[in-house]
Amino acid sequence: MRRVYMLAVVLPLAFAQDAKPLEAKKDPDQIGTRDVAKGINFYSIEKEMALGKQLSLEVERHSKLLTDKLITEYVNRLGQNLARHSDTKIPLTIKVIEGDEPNAVTIPGGFIYVQTGLLRAADTEAELAAALAHEIAHIAARHGTRQATRGQIAQISTIPLIFLGGVGGICARGGASLLVPLGYLDMQRGFEAEADMLGLEYLYKTGYDPLGMVDVFERIFSLDGQKPGRIARLTSTHPASDDRLVSVQKNIEALLKEQPQYIVTTSEFNEVKARLAALDWVPKPQLTGPKPPTLRKPGDQLGNPKKAVLQTDARASQIKEAYTNR
Repeated sequence: MRRVYMLAVVLPLAFAQDAKPLEAKKDPDQIGTRDVAKGINFYSIEKEMALGKQLSLEVERHSKLLTDKLITEYVNRLGQNLARHSDTKIPLTIKVIEGDEPNAVTIPGGFIYVQTGLLRAADTEAELAAALAHEIAHIAARHGTRQATRGQIAQISTIPLIFLGGVGGICARGGASLLVPLGYLDMQRGFEAEADMLGLEYLYKTGYDPLGMVDVFERIFSLDGQKPGRIARLTSTHPASDDRLVSVQKNIEALLKEQPQYIVTTSEFNEVKARLAALDWVPKPQLTGPKPPTLRKPGDQLGNPKKAVLQTDARASQIKEAYTNR
């Protein structure tokens, strides 16, 4: 009996040791109490924020900010709500810039610039929230300054973190990111994969349908598929499309506890989409001023070189009669 009793005690302990707890980064219940920015980083948070402010001025010099308050305030509220359910320790500044690409640009220091093309591409609020959550994950994990610390690039202004392979030239020297060594690309792909995972957790913790990330990825990959040559150049710093989709789906199954309900979309999102569509149809103002002169080409002269005379003019009739009687 004693041996059986001891075996009954030892076996549960062995199974308990095998059931290892989730790594902190993979446990949504630890959001806000964990450090997802671990790693060598020569930049303090204060220094990163100051650097971000400087880079944001450069971004805004090369971009056109959207000024429509209905849209910009909505996007900011959406992002700030996600940030409250994230690990970021840096305040966010979220703005909307005009552009056709379905992406958002994140620079160190908490600055996110959402292109209007991303708003057009998203079909639900959960999809738009998924894209923003991905960007917030870059900020929370401090990927920008961690890259700079590793010395893989010459200047931090060459590394705007771009959602799903958008245009790399928003910063003045952004094109240089296409000339980085393979070691940097591997590191960047790792950061992108981490941002997908953390962003998925933030999306879930805020109450949104985690499948929104799958949907927005599929939608944008479909749009990108229409210009494959460009994508090969611009998404070289991101994991392959199929790999990202599979990874997100696996993380949904492995990391997220199923909830009775999720937010998919809202009436406010629909209002913003309608507002954006209305802005797209606003006609451009026509230039007003004096009409340009009417020009006549040399070949436009009258066939008869003699001046035509109106028969109804009494004086003209007299002149004609005088010529006839000569």
